[in-house]
Amino acid sequence: MTSLADHSLITPELRDELHELYRHLHANPELSMQEHRTAALITEHMERLGCDTSPCGGTGVVAVLRNGDGPVVAFRADTDALPVAEDTGLDYASTARGRLPDGTEVPVMHACGHDLHITSAIGAASVLAAARDRWSGTVVFLFQPGEETSEGAAAMVADGLWTRAPHPEVVLGQHVYPFRAGEVRTASGPAMAMADSWRVTVHGRGGHGSQPQDTIDPVVLAAHMVVRIQSIVSREVPPLQPAVVTIGSFHAGLKENIIPATAVFTVNVRSLDDAVRDRVLDALRRVIAAEAQASGAPEPEVEELSTFPLLRNDPAATERVTGALTRVLGADRVRDTEPLLGSEDFGHLPGAIGVPGVYWFFGGMPDEVVDGDAPVPTNHSPFFAPVVEPTLTTGVTAAYTAIIAHLGMPATVE
Repeated sequence: MTSLADHSLITPELRDELHELYRHLHANPELSMQEHRTAALITEHMERLGCDTSPCGGTGVVAVLRNGDGPVVAFRADTDALPVAEDTGLDYASTARGRLPDGTEVPVMHACGHDLHITSAIGAASVLAAARDRWSGTVVFLFQPGEETSEGAAAMVADGLWTRAPHPEVVLGQHVYPFRAGEVRTASGPAMAMADSWRVTVHGRGGHGSQPQDTIDPVVLAAHMVVRIQSIVSREVPPLQPAVVTIGSFHAGLKENIIPATAVFTVNVRSLDDAVRDRVLDALRRVIAAEAQASGAPEPEVEELSTFPLLRNDPAATERVTGALTRVLGADRVRDTEPLLGSEDFGHLPGAIGVPGVYWFFGGMPDEVVDGDAPVPTNHSPFFAPVVEPTLTTGVTAAYTAIIAHLGMPATVE
């Protein structure tokens, strides 16, 4: 596989700096929309490279690297971590703690690789800054907070992102994923699913566990909802149209002999088609209301927690990026992929100004993990631990390659 290192664009000094930065970021994660130290560190690095920086969307950072006349390209990296207790055994593993918006103290981990995304973006910016004779134009680096909660991209747009930064002709982004390190996968058209998350509060009538006839048991009621909800995809969605419905949490009661007054569960829906999404969400509302009515209970409360847009890659721009990646990484390292039912808020960024977006995936697992018998740790797992190399070099290579594929060449002097 060829890489930036083969072209002497990543010096040993830069490689060491990026490794140190990655380990620091991994050991010091911050929750969504709380990435204050991370934003300060990003700003310091990008200003050192000659970028004009400004905060945006709370804890987001916009960094603009200019190099004469030419096209404008944007590249996005997300910056937030997750409420997960790390169990990787790494010597730079996170022991950080944070607080959720409701005040709950939780462990914090970069369990989705956003630390690699930040480091790869800074690495690509470093290479661009050191190789100004190879390109001309403007690169807008978007370090976006709050991807995990679908707050960050919308917050940056609402905060005037595209009035304070030059309008790009394309917005690019990437994500580390648990396939073989050194590989890159691209998808044309739909690449990641829409997602909708709800909190459902089921109201009953509490009482003594020995007198259920005097109560409306919200635990039994909510359990019926959960079981019935699981039939929506299997019985109401055509088999060839993908959709996933997940009940991620269920909470009720404090003691075994008390029937509580309420039960609360959360539900997550993923789909690739607007009609399928509408059908599933309508069915959810119908089941929740009908089960409550069947039990003689009040109408449940349904609160929307988050919604993620469909991530759709522009076919022409994707072909351009895929061709560039193939030339640099080699055809054996660049593959097509089917759409993923994971979700991203990346689509808000190009969508807000009607320009193409391209988003791809790069592998982070060593051969012995991919080829082993044990399950490969997924994103959001406490065991998610991408191998530093060749993952980081691939991330920098892919980012730089896709960016420069859209930039102009410097004018020659006769």
